[in-house]
Amino acid sequence: MANKIQYQYDPQHLNISEPAKYGEGDLKHQEMIINIGPQHPSTHGVLRLEVVTDGEIIVDVVPHLGYLHRCFEKHAEALMYNQIIPYVDRMDYMTAMNNEHIYCMGVEKMLGITDQIPKRTEYIRVLVSELNRIASHFVALGTYGLDIGATTPFLWMMRDREHILRLLEWVCGARMLYNYIWVGGLYYDLPVGFEKQCKAFIDYLKPKLVETDKLLIENKIYVERTANVGVLPRDLAINYGITGPMLRASGLKYDLRRVDAYSVYPELEFDIPVGNGEMGTTGDCWDRSWVRAQECKESVKIIEQCLERLQGDYKRDKEFDPQAIVPKRIRPKAQSMYFRGESPKGELGFYFEADGRADKPLRCKARSASFVNLSILPALSKGTMLADLIAIMGSIDVVLGEVDR
Repeated sequence: MANKIQYQYDPQHLNISEPAKYGEGDLKHQEMIINIGPQHPSTHGVLRLEVVTDGEIIVDVVPHLGYLHRCFEKHAEALMYNQIIPYVDRMDYMTAMNNEHIYCMGVEKMLGITDQIPKRTEYIRVLVSELNRIASHFVALGTYGLDIGATTPFLWMMRDREHILRLLEWVCGARMLYNYIWVGGLYYDLPVGFEKQCKAFIDYLKPKLVETDKLLIENKIYVERTANVGVLPRDLAINYGITGPMLRASGLKYDLRRVDAYSVYPELEFDIPVGNGEMGTTGDCWDRSWVRAQECKESVKIIEQCLERLQGDYKRDKEFDPQAIVPKRIRPKAQSMYFRGESPKGELGFYFEADGRADKPLRCKARSASFVNLSILPALSKGTMLADLIAIMGSIDVVLGEVDR
């Protein structure tokens, strides 16, 4: 059988490839351009990284976006406020409940009905949002372990995340894209028996979180692979607008659930984990993983308190109607308004412009944490080894649906 040529060199390959920042004339002696992505392994979705290297040392990284452009903001201009919720779900599809909660609170603030939302409704919103926060962090930790060669933690994380998805599917009928939290209320009350099943899951999960610490976070190989890698100083994080676990891993105790004190979070007891360089340098890849793992434990505390109050002061009542305050027609007064909340990735904000006449926004811009956090990648990567780029990229925890919107 004749040998087949698998690769034929063409001097024009670089010129006819995807648009690039660097051309052949920009490269110094022994430098080369490597494309990483767009693909799911390593780049966590359809992200393309144009990497300039000198041997195995990274000279520059240029993220190329737009391979998953969802046109969210253009869609929002053509849809009524309540019809936008399913599109909000599809931005960061790992955190749909959190996205819905923040978006709906923003519209409710525009309408001036924030204080009218029943307490049971808000506690249910926080309950499902914190379940979703844990599920999101499980994906972040599991896939990050997979990035750097640890297969077992990924399988364990997916196993336990599946329990959460089944609970949320029981609540609203969908596994990932929920459309459950509505402007002014909820699609439906919790199913009968949900509180008991959720409590049983939390009791099951607590020892599993301890196992995760031992299996992954405290693992000697994992520590050596992530400690002192991709160090993000606190002042640099602030200057780049970094938020969420990435900012807290750099040593700043800044969580919008506490800072802005929205929903019923002021009534709940929970801590804000911050990185302290326990295994390496404050703000390194290990700190970012550690913060996410600790946040899962804090979300468990929040869920337990919500369950207690949903079976106590705000227990199930035949008279309770989760759609009682849901407006039939959403027509805010003319205004410009920005509302933000703490998603598992960081600050998720929505900027609205309303003209006071239409039931569709003139503008609905999303400020996504993944997009802003990704901007730090070149600064973290320059001067590091090529292999460390994968560790740094995974520690940022981006979802490309939210990056490209």
